[in-house]
Amino acid sequence: MPRTAPGAADHEIPAHPVPTALARRFAQICVAAIAEAIEGSGLTPLEYALLRHLDYEAGTHQNGLAACLGIDQSNASLLVEQLVSAGFIERQVDGADRRFRHLRLTAQGSKLVRRLRPRSRAANDRLLAALDPAERDQFLDLLVRVVENNGVLDRPGAGRRKRATAQPALGRK
Repeated sequence: MPRTAPGAADHEIPAHPVPTALARRFAQICVAAIAEAIEGSGLTPLEYALLRHLDYEAGTHQNGLAACLGIDQSNASLLVEQLVSAGFIERQVDGADRRFRHLRLTAQGSKLVRRLRPRSRAANDRLLAALDPAERDQFLDLLVRVVENNGVLDRPGAGRRKRATAQPALGRK
């Protein structure tokens, strides 16, 4: 019999739960929860993640931002450009190495993050509401350990099929 979440009989859990299937589902749930929390802000969940990162790590350089967010450099550059244009972040040239651009929230960006932070925190709390406080801490500790232990796979595009070398799947050509 398939497992179901309490009170959510229409959302079946895979009969044979494996990390890949559950992580994909959990990632979908997390993105949806944050999207709902920031609704009306005009931001995407990834743009909000970038702003939150800069709220914690002011002065992050643009080249390191992609790695921190787990996205490719070109995507990070596009996000930065959009958020600079919107007036939420500013770039400053590094005095020691002019190739680097440090990113900071503007006053407008900081105000937006402060306004959205309680909604984001509530969404994250709802995600883990099925766990008691000790289990939440343990879950997050275990999740960090799993992510850190698989760092070699933690790169943008990992696992995507390469078009030129892709093998036909399921009889498709």
